[in-house]
Amino acid sequence: MTTSLRLIRDPEGLNTASWPVHPDHFITPTEHFFTRSHASVPTIDPATWRLNVEGLVDRPAAWTLDELGARFSRRQVAATMICAGLRRDEFLSVGPLPGELPWGPEPASTGRWTGIALGDVLEAVGVNARARHVELIGLDQVERHGQRFGFGGSVDLAKAMSGDVLLASELNGGPLPSAHGFPLRAVVPGWIGARSVKWLGRIVLREDPSPNYFQSKAYRVQREINPGDPRDVSAGTALSGVPLNTVIVEPMPGQVVPAGPVCVRGWAMGSSGSRLAAIEVSAGGDHWIPARISAEGEPWTWTFWEVEVRLPPGDHAIMARATDRTGATQPASVGGVWNVKGYNNNAWHRVAVRVK
Repeated sequence: MTTSLRLIRDPEGLNTASWPVHPDHFITPTEHFFTRSHASVPTIDPATWRLNVEGLVDRPAAWTLDELGARFSRRQVAATMICAGLRRDEFLSVGPLPGELPWGPEPASTGRWTGIALGDVLEAVGVNARARHVELIGLDQVERHGQRFGFGGSVDLAKAMSGDVLLASELNGGPLPSAHGFPLRAVVPGWIGARSVKWLGRIVLREDPSPNYFQSKAYRVQREINPGDPRDVSAGTALSGVPLNTVIVEPMPGQVVPAGPVCVRGWAMGSSGSRLAAIEVSAGGDHWIPARISAEGEPWTWTFWEVEVRLPPGDHAIMARATDRTGATQPASVGGVWNVKGYNNNAWHRVAVRVK
């Protein structure tokens, strides 16, 4: 199961790498792990770096890497990182998405992350009773509307204390690469990648969500266009968890395949860490065939699946859909999930092929 590599040019001038899915690579090799940043990768000296924890805490702290390693137990979490713009290109059939990257299924990768639990750090500083949100702020320098600031966002306190949210210093058993947040990044399993802040420098406990641009002005679902500023989604709902989704990775869109049995492969992931209850594939939508699990996922990772369908000569639309054990299902069309910025598309995935 392999997708072709595609490099998407970011309108901000940054390159974002795509990912190949391969049946032997349930864990994405680090060199193929997708990246998405809103500013240049910062140069950070680990000897002078500090993690500052402040805000609604009893004992504000500033720790070095060595101090973090000596004080807190190391943990490992397998998690699939998914960009909120996954499958955004399908929304273009509904209308334009000015200024947004036309992602297909590329921005998703699975890694084994090693670090310390965010909850352990918060317990060490003492959480004030008024705290409801944990703000994460990076050391990169993003420019928006004439201001420069570190990329940031927040997660609710319950998620932060869950034990699965890591402050990671390693990816796939090796040191965290610079492009992925060296020396320390947040990993928030099951949430959009934008909340897994890279190059982490500050953690702030707050009563309200982060006022950072990328929490309060971007990465929000808004279904009505603001006529005065079509890219403004500040009135929308801030994104958090990744919804149930399924992606066909073989055959590729537009691929020509021989008539007869065609192997269809892909991945699926439940919502909120839920296991999958069913994955189905159809050629046209009249008859659905259950797919076989080829690699079972862990709670916060994708699951690989495959199925064989028989196709006669002609043009066909192969479709995939899933149900998870919470009872969540996928909407049939992108029209039902369209939003101004093209986030969290989890409609049935469709791939057009030609059979000869």
